[in-house]
Amino acid sequence: MSEFNNVTIVKKANVYFGGNVSSRTIRFADGSLKTLGFMLPGEYVFNTADKELMEIIDGDLDVLLPGTDEWQKVVGGESFDVPANAAFTVKINTATDYCCSFIK
Repeated sequence: MSEFNNVTIVKKANVYFGGNVSSRTIRFADGSLKTLGFMLPGEYVFNTADKELMEIIDGDLDVLLPGTDEWQKVVGGESFDVPANAAFTVKINTATDYCCSFIK
């Protein structure tokens, strides 16, 4: 899906890691949430409350998912799942555009 219809967008940005990661929250009529964001090169640790689906729209990163010892390469057009109540690490190799879906 390349666009979302009938949504509410929160104007204030979510800004992390000194501005190297930012996103905007999108609310859907059914109550579900997504964020559309952009990450600059660097290494970042994120914590989850809900299960997440991270869709990489464009870019190149490596991810270290919970319970694994090996980095996984992810590029534009690919995605990965993160369990709820977990931490994961990303190494952003090139500027990366992403969509994160929060799964209840």
